[in-house]
Amino acid sequence: MNVSLQQLKVFVAVARERSFTRAAREFDLTQSAVSRCVRELEEALELKLFDRTTRQVELTNAGASLERRIGRLLDEIELTLLEERAAYDGHTGVVVLASNPVLSSSWVPQALARCASAFPELMVSVRDQPQGSVLASVEHGEVDFGLVALAEPLESQLLHAQVLFTTPFHAVMPSTHPLARHDSVAWRALHEWPLITLNADTGVRAALEPAFTANELKRRPIQELGHVAAVSRMVALGLGIGVLPVDAYWPLADSSLVSRPLVPEATLTTVLAHRRNRSLRPNAAAVWAQFVASTSAPSSTADAADTARAVARAFNWPPVPQSRSLLHEP
Repeated sequence: MNVSLQQLKVFVAVARERSFTRAAREFDLTQSAVSRCVRELEEALELKLFDRTTRQVELTNAGASLERRIGRLLDEIELTLLEERAAYDGHTGVVVLASNPVLSSSWVPQALARCASAFPELMVSVRDQPQGSVLASVEHGEVDFGLVALAEPLESQLLHAQVLFTTPFHAVMPSTHPLARHDSVAWRALHEWPLITLNADTGVRAALEPAFTANELKRRPIQELGHVAAVSRMVALGLGIGVLPVDAYWPLADSSLVSRPLVPEATLTTVLAHRRNRSLRPNAAAVWAQFVASTSAPSSTADAADTARAVARAFNWPPVPQSRSLLHEP
């Protein structure tokens, strides 16, 4: 059976108007073209749909039954197409992204708030996943894009990445700690203290390993946790020195703590990633753009008060910086 959507639309118009002439005007066709369209539909269905006379057009029983059912289906098709078109204008629909839990509990809400303000009818759904699972979800097309923290810019034949910001590692401690008297802390100064940091699911372990190895810290007892708040709580209770990325995008969870930059500098790079061979849907591209626009040049923080001020500046939506280079930006 070879039936076209156009034939069905014409049939419904003739049935509604009870006139080939009025239906022809609706579609900007000739009357003979409409008649031919209906005749071809009848031949394809092997059903007589209209009783025609010189004065009027009446539906047959088969035609009336078909018109009731096809009319509803055509309405549903048109509504579906309108909804899909709206979803692709960048302002409506659902966009799904994956993020490691530390990012989704710190900087991501800021970007989501910006999206909600720009596109009130667009829903952004965040999936909390371990770092490796985020990239796997992007590669398998399970999410529109992902947000990860890496030791260095992402290099992948499957993924396209854009650097959002780069964050330096700090030593985190109570303000009364002896190391807090210094403007910065050498990695080797951490030898005397138990270390508390974030685990591999956050992307931090891979970034710290080169610095730990170079400064002979790799074999020291290291407590690895899944959230900044957990690290901060242990540090506040005197269980060790925290080693965390700290700036406006990675603020400290405990205002009683201070942070000092570790030297030589080691950093963590946060990037957006999507499949290289698949274009983002327009609404996902709009969310991606809002995430990029919600970043600005991070400033180093010497203590918790400086961090709080930097976060406040970030939430005031500073001017959008010029677009950064992709994939290999330092």
